[in-house]
This record gives sequence, structure tokens and C-alpha cells, in this order.
Amino acid sequence: MFGPDVTFLGVERCDIGAPESYADADVVIVGAPFDGGTTNRPGTRFGPTAMRQACYLEHDGSRPSLALRTDGLRDLKVYDAGDVEMFSGDIERALGALEEAVAAVAASGAIPLVLGGDHSITLPDAKGVARHHGYGNVSMVHFDAHADTGEIEFGSLYGHGLPMRRLIESGAIRGDRFLQIGLRGYWPGPAVLSWMAERRMRSYEMSEIVARGVDECLTEAFGIAVDGCEGVFLSVDIDVVDPGMAPGTGTPEPGGLTARQLLDAVRRCCLELPVVGVDVVEVSPPYDHADITAYLGNRVVLEALSAIARRRGGEPWDPRQPLLDGR
Repeated sequence: MFGPDVTFLGVERCDIGAPESYADADVVIVGAPFDGGTTNRPGTRFGPTAMRQACYLEHDGSRPSLALRTDGLRDLKVYDAGDVEMFSGDIERALGALEEAVAAVAASGAIPLVLGGDHSITLPDAKGVARHHGYGNVSMVHFDAHADTGEIEFGSLYGHGLPMRRLIESGAIRGDRFLQIGLRGYWPGPAVLSWMAERRMRSYEMSEIVARGVDECLTEAFGIAVDGCEGVFLSVDIDVVDPGMAPGTGTPEPGGLTARQLLDAVRRCCLELPVVGVDVVEVSPPYDHADITAYLGNRVVLEALSAIARRRGGEPWDPRQPLLDGR
């Protein structure tokens, strides 16, 4: 909807309205250029275009991973369906259109990978996936500085601080299979935290992550995520990363993960978990500097695709394995 009509790093196009155009897809990329749910700084409507283009290499539909020895754009059949039409002045219509698009991709057997957009889009993304895999049968691993479990914003039930509450209320995702990584700062307050506790959500605040280590927290979260659920939805809010490394976002909160920690965590998620849907949200180019945040969003997508390809290949992966050893 905004900017040049390009696909993600040059992959093939498809049309959501023509299922035959992605019948052989492993992954379908969908743009969700929407910031009508933003409460602070807007601009995430430009996120999908920025993430599609943010790379200094040729946009040739190929990206071999040095670490994983896979090419996520070629070892998988990846299509880009372009952007869903999402008018920021009508949030219910916009989110409904996105849910239908994601549900169509999931029904085809492919993994929907959605480029946001503000975090309100995770409500239709996860609901669309759950419509295919079964309500209550998909868990959520959610990287974010914020819980996004508010009750109401500006008189609306929809917004980027509310989608996780709406998801749990809908029954699409179980509260006791909802894992949040990287929370910090000064919101939400006691009433919202009480609601979360009653739904048995598990939230790993940054102080706990620092004390225990990211890997230990992820291992614990993964065990919960696959207990009684056949699929996992991965939602990555770029503001989980410290704003020094990801300034282009609407609600920056100091003290987050490093970019390296996020990329390693996303890699682990897609290597070790049965991921059935992904979204990357809250990249806001107007507040970015030198495309730092857009590049990170692009690399989050590539880490996910590379790891999914490695998992499907069935080969174990040892991060200590050297790329080259000329001794």
C-alpha cells in the first residue's frame, strides 16, 4: 500500500485471492501496513515495505545462512502476497481483512509470515492461524517490551496494547500457553497483572532474563508452549530490543534485549518448535536511523526462514561448528 511494489528480497509473488498461485508454498509473506491501533508514535504502516527492502545484497530471492547452512528463500518455497488493504480509519474492517488473508494461507498448508504494522495485527494473525489448527491448539511465544493485555484504549477494544487480551478472550490462544519474553518498564499496572495471573500467563520480565539467562528462560518457555498444543505462533515486537539498537519503533523502552539475543532466540524458536505462524511488528521507519530497525526486522524474518528450513531438513545443528577450519 505504501512505497514501491516489491516482494521480500525478490521472492516470487502470489495472490491471496487465487489459492492456486501458492498451492505449493511452504511460507507466504503477507504485508499488514496498519498503524491505526497505535497509541504513541505512528509510522508502522511503512514497516512492511521497509523490511522487504532492507538489505545491501542483490534482491535475487536467495539468502544462504552462514550459521545454519540453509537458504531459507530457496530451500523453502516462499511467496510474497503483497499487502492486505488496511484502512487505518476503520480498525475492525482492517483487522477483519487481515484475518481472512491469514486464514486462507494457513488453510493452504503454508506458514503465514506477516510483516507489520502495529501490534494490533497479532489478533487477526493468530486467530486466522487458529481457525485452521484449532482454537486452543496453538500456543504463543511473544517477544515484547509490553504485555499488550490492556482492557480498553481510547474507548476501543482494539489497539496495539490490547491484542493479547482479545486473543485469550476469544479462545484462539490459551492463557496458560501464552509465553511473553522481554517485558520491562512501567506498564501494565496491578489490575492488568492480576487479570494475566488469573489466566495463568507466563511472562519473563527482563530482570528475570538477566538473572537466569535468555537460554534458560527460553528452554522453560518452550516446554510450556508444546504441552498440549500442536503448533506455536511466534510474535516479535521489535521493541523487545533496546532502543539503542532498534530506535525505529513507536513505544521505545530502554533496557531490552540486544539485537544478537533476539536473532539467536528467533533462530531457536524456529529450530526447536513447531511454528505455524509468525509476525514481526512495530517497525516504524519515520523514527528509524540509518535503517537500523528495518535491517533488524529483515534479519528476524531471515533467521526464522533459515531455521524453519533447517528444521524441515531434519539435520541437527551445533552452534559451535566452525564455518571453516583451515588448520
